[in-house]
Amino acid sequence: MQLDSSGLQVLSRSECLRLLSSALIGRIVFTDRALPAVQPVAFHLDGERIVIRTGTGSKLAAATRNAVVAFEADEFDPEERTGWSVTVIGHARAVHDPVEIAELAALPLTAWAPGSRDHYIVVDAERVSGRRIARNVPAAQRPMTEDI
Repeated sequence: MQLDSSGLQVLSRSECLRLLSSALIGRIVFTDRALPAVQPVAFHLDGERIVIRTGTGSKLAAATRNAVVAFEADEFDPEERTGWSVTVIGHARAVHDPVEIAELAALPLTAWAPGSRDHYIVVDAERVSGRRIARNVPAAQRPMTEDI
């Protein structure tokens, strides 16, 4: 197990993608009028590409056309102080091909926000990294279990 300089477990690309596939909400980081912007989104991991469904005239749809973006998803348990975080960097593209739109429409991806969501954005996972923090409880402090 590889640890980073902070003592967090460094995740392999395959483990990062496995964890991403279990998340329901992520955050896309893009540029909006020359400033950084972050927006939570429902998404679906389709192979090694992140699929986001949004409105045609949305700020996200306009800002991510052929742009390099970051995408992050995570899961944490505050009581156990455990969790993971995965970051993807890649080019985002709007989908215009009717055949590809039909394929994406068949994915299990439902937008949470109200309104029409008939525009698809695909982010190719070019760079993938992730970290996990695991609870390290000394053996003397672990709860005792009894056989029934």
